[in-house]
Amino acid sequence: MEYRPCIDIHNGKVKQIVGASLQDEGDQANENFVSKRDADFFADFYAKDGLKGGHVIMLNKSDSPYYEATRQQALLALHTYPGGMQIGGGITADNAAYFLAEGASHVIVTSYVFSDGKVNYQNLGRLVEAVGKEHIVLDLSARRADDDYFIVTDRWQHFTKEKITTELLDRLSSYCDEFLIHAADVEGKCQGIEEDLVRLLGDWGKIPITYAGGISDYQDITHIKELGDGRINITIGSALDLFGGNLNYETVLKYVQDV
Repeated sequence: MEYRPCIDIHNGKVKQIVGASLQDEGDQANENFVSKRDADFFADFYAKDGLKGGHVIMLNKSDSPYYEATRQQALLALHTYPGGMQIGGGITADNAAYFLAEGASHVIVTSYVFSDGKVNYQNLGRLVEAVGKEHIVLDLSARRADDDYFIVTDRWQHFTKEKITTELLDRLSSYCDEFLIHAADVEGKCQGIEEDLVRLLGDWGKIPITYAGGISDYQDITHIKELGDGRINITIGSALDLFGGNLNYETVLKYVQDV
């Protein structure tokens, strides 16, 4: 288990939001935390601790009036910690190489590789051709429907027809270096993790996976370790004291190492 830091950017500000509340119309979201500091502050903070594999997420659509401010904040983070962080949000085969050249270690992709609710393997192939699978993280963020988890796209707003199964993970792993999984129903709520999802991911566990969503206390970290058989990395947003939460950053790092 590793701790993977995060920098979420919305409307040009580093924020923590309730994931399921995000709306493109009006660029709205329920906010848990809005930082007065720019993204480079957090990137420098993580760099000093040698934390790698974290993610910078741009939460505005590319046609949003706020997108350019959000992109500039993301670039501040990448330039401050070159090679140390991944970037996601509106990534395509056309712009992926640009963000790698600006300092990202990987690009994180969801919506571009889905169309009509299914995996678009043609676009996925274009992406691999553009930057290589070793630079790709597939964000398979999920929401629950009945007893299953389905991948959601467009900043967690739209359900696809793709259910997260071991067979799907097997197929998609040939196109990427890692998976990032936001449990979108609990993202930003600090009310507990999606246990069944963590267990499913841990049972598979063939390439690095980072789980995000619902972590509320240190016991949740232990629980993810147990359910995920030690194979699942974690990221913490709203619950972390860096973002106004109750979990101490240094304690979290020690806790992850100890468990």
